[in-house]
Amino acid sequence: MTSRPSRVIFVTMACNSTGLGYCSSPNMNGTTASEDSTFNAFPTPLRILLAIVMVLMIVIAFLGNAIVCLIVYQKPAMRSAINLLLATLAFSDIMLSLFCMPFTAVTIITGSWHFGSQFCQISAMLYWFFVLEGVAILLIISVDRFLIIVQRQDKLNPHRAKIMIVSSWIFSFCISFPSVVGWTLVEVPTRAPQCVLGYTEFLADRAYAVMLVVAVFFIPFIVMLYSYLCILNTVRRNAVRIHNHAESLCLSQVSKLGLMGLQRPHQLNVDMSFKTRAFTTILILFIGFSLCWLPHSVFSLLSVFSRTFYYSSSFYVISTCILWLSYLKSVFNPVIYCWRIKKFREACMEFMPKTFKILPKLPGRTRRRIRPSTIYVCSEHQSAV
Repeated sequence: MTSRPSRVIFVTMACNSTGLGYCSSPNMNGTTASEDSTFNAFPTPLRILLAIVMVLMIVIAFLGNAIVCLIVYQKPAMRSAINLLLATLAFSDIMLSLFCMPFTAVTIITGSWHFGSQFCQISAMLYWFFVLEGVAILLIISVDRFLIIVQRQDKLNPHRAKIMIVSSWIFSFCISFPSVVGWTLVEVPTRAPQCVLGYTEFLADRAYAVMLVVAVFFIPFIVMLYSYLCILNTVRRNAVRIHNHAESLCLSQVSKLGLMGLQRPHQLNVDMSFKTRAFTTILILFIGFSLCWLPHSVFSLLSVFSRTFYYSSSFYVISTCILWLSYLKSVFNPVIYCWRIKKFREACMEFMPKTFKILPKLPGRTRRRIRPSTIYVCSEHQSAV
């Protein structure tokens, strides 16, 4: 019996011993690697520079995300629903930094894929698996912020968060697993530093590639963008309403009590900042996700549908840059946590060895948290910001 045709094509650098030649064996599209035009490999000095940058990215991605997971694991007070989701996002980034990034780095440095065609299939599946999981977590967090701020429904508790996390892992596995059970063919021309979606003329192959890219980027992007636009609109309307109430009602009541010197506008700003800070942090993560993954999504679709782009001499350089731009998200996330979330920043300082704590801890300006009921006591409805 003849084997079943592959469902989608992945390519990698594993053509010959040097990694710089051409493959002449035919692929499932009826074309041969001899159609490859000469690709632009990186010169040795640039490879060394890239090696240094890649090692730094891998170390930061692994250590930064590991600290996030360790903080949530060791501190029961940090095991809120949102922090469990952030820890899961960090764990998916750790797996990406362990099972995908090092092999891509070795391939770029040496100019050849040394890990075999079977592992090429596995690495492709793991890449999409961990990326899908991270995107699913960002999507869950965005919908949760939407429900809290726009719909005023705080339904996500730690138990429900755990159920959502397990469901997201199952969903990500189901979408990515077909790449290792006969739905893919690992082609080995010198085209990209890891297994990526390659050009194909089979409709079924293209359908799977489109489904993968849509699930990873376009659907999450549209849902998250809609959620954040609604949240921004709600924040703006609530800010205007709070300001109007403060000017019309609160001032009249405060003036009767002779308490005009309470500096109420400053207190309003403190409360507004406190209540919208978590949303701003998630918004920054969304912007980082969009910047890192929009080029990769366009690149994947062009690779599958455009023969001219796929067989161009600049494909190797473009694929290398875009792949590492997508990996940058794993480095970006823990930095944002420590920058934006005070508890994570303080916990990171606790884990840091004392020998690295060269500078003394400077006393920061503390600001008292103000309950909304204290500020908006004259308002008929409290703000949901």
